[in-house]
Amino acid sequence: MPRLYLLALDQGTTSSRAIVYDLAGRALASAQREFTQHYPRPGWVEHNPADLWITTRACAAEAIARAGLTNADLAAVGIANQRETTLLWDRRTGIPVHPGIVWQDRRTADRCETLRATGAEPLVAARTGLRLDPYFSATKLAWLLDQTPGARAAAEAGHLAFGTVDTWLLWHLTAGRVHATDVSNASRTLLLNLQTLGWDSELLRLFNIPASVLPEVRDTASLFGEVAPGLPGAGAPVTALVGDQQAALFGQGCLAPGSAKATYGTGCFLLLNTGSAPVVSRNRLLATAAWRISGRATYALEGAVFAAGAVVQWLRDELKLVTSAAELDALAASVPDAGGAWLVPAFAGLGAPHWDPHARGALVGLTRGVNRAHICHAALESIAMQTVDLVAAMEQDAALLLPELRVDGGASRSAPLLRLQADLLGRPIVRPGDPETTALGAAALAGVGAGLIGPDAFAAGRSGEIRLEPTLNPAARTARHAEWTRAVARTRDWACP
Repeated sequence: MPRLYLLALDQGTTSSRAIVYDLAGRALASAQREFTQHYPRPGWVEHNPADLWITTRACAAEAIARAGLTNADLAAVGIANQRETTLLWDRRTGIPVHPGIVWQDRRTADRCETLRATGAEPLVAARTGLRLDPYFSATKLAWLLDQTPGARAAAEAGHLAFGTVDTWLLWHLTAGRVHATDVSNASRTLLLNLQTLGWDSELLRLFNIPASVLPEVRDTASLFGEVAPGLPGAGAPVTALVGDQQAALFGQGCLAPGSAKATYGTGCFLLLNTGSAPVVSRNRLLATAAWRISGRATYALEGAVFAAGAVVQWLRDELKLVTSAAELDALAASVPDAGGAWLVPAFAGLGAPHWDPHARGALVGLTRGVNRAHICHAALESIAMQTVDLVAAMEQDAALLLPELRVDGGASRSAPLLRLQADLLGRPIVRPGDPETTALGAAALAGVGAGLIGPDAFAAGRSGEIRLEPTLNPAARTARHAEWTRAVARTRDWACP
């Protein structure tokens, strides 16, 4: 029987999911599991690497079963993943030497400051398109090598393997046979030369990283290996690895230069397709590899906000202000504004365009009349306002005005958030009928990598779009953004030593 289905594994910051698609891009079944976040110290965020693999494996088995399929029905597997999260394990045993250091982690902020003080940032920016920030993998990896007893010696002896989450999952899916990554994930490490799309020896010396730990860099859509016997999807080829934000860009059909999308996940990530060449940002944004197919690279301009859906999770899990995202939406919609309150969710510092790892969150403008509905409204407004700042910077860099903003991700299901986003941005907001475009992009790239479909084969499946037009007048929009800017200023450099 022909293999007619694609399995997308979408490993995110707070949960893992798997979705089975047919070759037209229609979802048949899915499964999702959350896992524990670990905060051993202020500003530190860790994952148990085993949790990432165990939840992904369980979701894959569950989605295949729910679709009524067997392993023999799967034509290909694609992996999309949280990026920059850094893992280091023993090649001989597959056992991690330390918990994974999550992209949100700030423990290497001082190391980045030291490198910046030595004048290293211009070289880093020119080679990688990124900034010296603890967000990226290189300083996390150096920390693991230096702070884990025996790790650097083991690495120098060739016994340790580094990977972002895609590499870790591929290692397990292939029973340790393949140690590889793709250009989209490699471009987030501070170690990849964005022009050559190969590991850069000068950057390896700068960060003191032995080349022996690095995975092989391959095309995004290509044959990476075969799922090992005894695992969900056994026998199916793994034909795509892609960072989650680049996957969403592909899944949204942003295949032409000038097209853009924003994904509201744990963070918010705005990507603009810039075509066959990276764009040097003048507004503290990032240049990144979007994907490489058949040896031809596509690049993107990116702005990253560290806390979007994480704001909702914080109000639910830490403050216990609400019990669900639906309750937060209802409360936020019950008031016309935030009652003068502003929430700046700089829990892990500020990302683009500020890049302040020492910023910390703040709730300002409080009066006795502010209640939990106002705080819920302020939470959604903070997500929208951070996105406004990204769009403004991106439009200046690209010398264009976005006619609309395509959105996706879990938080894009929030009607109050989309209304705020349209009003505060002053542009139409377009959300696809199925906002899980990260998994869709991974599936589409897997189909391309397997030679089964073309890059835009899923276009017909992107239906049921929701479009919201802005209703707020420009003067009110400008006034509210000015207040937001004042609130952001209160958070700057808070955690400086």
